[in-house]
Amino acid sequence: MHISSVLSAVLIGVVIGLLGRLAVPGKQHIGVLWTLTVGIAAALAGTALAGVWGVADTRGVDWAEWLTQIALAAAGVWALSRAKGFR
Repeated sequence: MHISSVLSAVLIGVVIGLLGRLAVPGKQHIGVLWTLTVGIAAALAGTALAGVWGVADTRGVDWAEWLTQIALAAAGVWALSRAKGFR
């Protein structure tokens, strides 16, 4: 993996994490670093799932991949917020 691939994965993960956080209603009990971490993990997992489903490389915008990544980020933000909120 090249450094440009890692940097682009991190940048996409940041955007995915923020969109995932916006998709979850209400107040989240996690910080910005956790949001970014969840976003990066969701971006990587969403890309892997899109590859398995065969929708990773399409013509134009990869909507299925983006929506999968955002849904995974929203689920991760929600789960982590719930876990931290019960403390």
